[in-house]
Amino acid sequence: MTQHIQYPESGEKIKVVDGKISVPDNPVLGYVEGDGIGPDITRASMRIWDAAVEQAYNGKRKIHWAELYMGEKAAGLYDGDYFPEETQTALQDLIVSIKGPLTTPVGGGFRSLNVALRQKLDLYACVRPVRHYDGVPSPLRKPEDVDVVVFRENTEDVYAGIEYQSGSEENRKVAKFLKEEMGETFFDDAGLGVKPISPFGSKRLVRKAIQYAVDNNRESVTLVHKGNIMKFTEGAFRQWGYEVAKEEFGDVTITEEELYSTYGGKRPEGKIVIKDRIADIIFQLMLLRPNEFDVLATMNLNGDYLSDAIAAEVGGVGIAPGANMSDHVAVFEATHGTAPKYANQDKVNPGSLLFSGVMMLDYLGWTEAADLIRAAYQKVVTTGIVTYDFARQIEGATEVKTSQFADAIIEQMQGRIDLAKYQQEREEAIEHDRKVRELRRVASPLEEMIASGRTPQSVREMMNPEPVSVAAATSVEDAMHLMRERHISSVICEPGDDGAWGIMTQRDVLSRIISAGRRPSDARVSEVASKPLVTVPGDMGLQECAEKMSKENIRRVVVVENERPVGIISDTDIFAAVEQFGLPE
Repeated sequence: MTQHIQYPESGEKIKVVDGKISVPDNPVLGYVEGDGIGPDITRASMRIWDAAVEQAYNGKRKIHWAELYMGEKAAGLYDGDYFPEETQTALQDLIVSIKGPLTTPVGGGFRSLNVALRQKLDLYACVRPVRHYDGVPSPLRKPEDVDVVVFRENTEDVYAGIEYQSGSEENRKVAKFLKEEMGETFFDDAGLGVKPISPFGSKRLVRKAIQYAVDNNRESVTLVHKGNIMKFTEGAFRQWGYEVAKEEFGDVTITEEELYSTYGGKRPEGKIVIKDRIADIIFQLMLLRPNEFDVLATMNLNGDYLSDAIAAEVGGVGIAPGANMSDHVAVFEATHGTAPKYANQDKVNPGSLLFSGVMMLDYLGWTEAADLIRAAYQKVVTTGIVTYDFARQIEGATEVKTSQFADAIIEQMQGRIDLAKYQQEREEAIEHDRKVRELRRVASPLEEMIASGRTPQSVREMMNPEPVSVAAATSVEDAMHLMRERHISSVICEPGDDGAWGIMTQRDVLSRIISAGRRPSDARVSEVASKPLVTVPGDMGLQECAEKMSKENIRRVVVVENERPVGIISDTDIFAAVEQFGLPE
């Protein structure tokens, strides 16, 4: 028996079948109206969502709405309870819901209603897609390059709330333990916080991000971290992320290292590239090279900053959608505040909640309805019909109310939008963009690494792949001709009677043939080549490789995989890498 929540008599609840949501044509979805401007933007958005579903499916599909209660409206109904138990139950029962902005009670039991929602329902992933729509004001010269989805871990990191106030008895106990038992040093009376990052929390977040990339034909997933400084928390997040990709998605993923070293910069069809970037670098790159990144997986604090910063590039949080998700339960939400100053004025931009609903339609698998709204929104904004926030920034704009903006979008959807053309043009633009980046990677790999923030870590990334090899019985003269034709300074000598690989360099020819007065045509490569090969594995670090070359007093080593030469790396290659990138952390 519910106290205030009533499910509609018509409609069916979404179910989970074989680990995936099963959505009927008439699903019951929950909605929380929200506080402040919440009622205004919720009314407008619901009209648009319903109209899009009606138009896209000719009445064969329909959302049946169930109102749920949180925030001030809940407090009025449930004797001051801002997040009643029956709402928590309904959010889990209905699986998919959407909510407007909420007011956190002053002096109440919550640090934040949103944080409480995430923790109580274990909504461990905050998902924030950010892309630009033509006509929306932006500070970037090419805002159309921004099209990224941020997966932010919701339950750990400094947001776990494990803090000890300066001067408190608990603080003194923790400080004493850290100093006396663990040997740590820090200033007296420092406030203390704990930053938990676990394999479980990290892996499930990265797993969800990679699965999203698989399901939505995305090109890459980038692990964002500050692991160069916080090695056992953020560095571990990076490590666990790569482990998930390899162990659970090995058939559909490659590392960025493999992209360059194995595939020459060409992404194999159907493969998702797993990258990682230092947190401070990704902020810069999302301004300078945003189209290099497709899906970002990040811990809590970094994700908080990053998702808002990227949203500012394409119109601000006022139109930035978001959702909090567990494995199946998803609560979509407006990402901005309640703006009580504008409550009940039918004035504000509904974009954030509207596009959160578009996300929700995508989550249901109703992509036609979602794309219909995207196409209509773009047409309306490019004609200059906008709410007051954009009207101030667009010359010649027509300022309209929230409800009128909804009217304009619905009118567009019911008009002559060629949805197939819209979808095709977007797919072609994405594919063209990918091809351009691939051509740059193939033509200038080192320059592309620099521009995209990639720091090579291993010899495999900096080696010259596919070394030229010759038979042991090849004459030195023929090998010299080949070296000149290929513009190379060495060749690999294949095993002869002795069964050993070798390498013949220009220096070997000078010291062992020419200076000795021998004819190159009379000598075999196997007589001149240095054996045994000095080899390194592909995953050896650049510094370790440099140490080995210095110890052996040689200028190049052969990279081997499965006991076969796959590349050569020289002192010049390592010099160039360190000069450009510095020593890897």
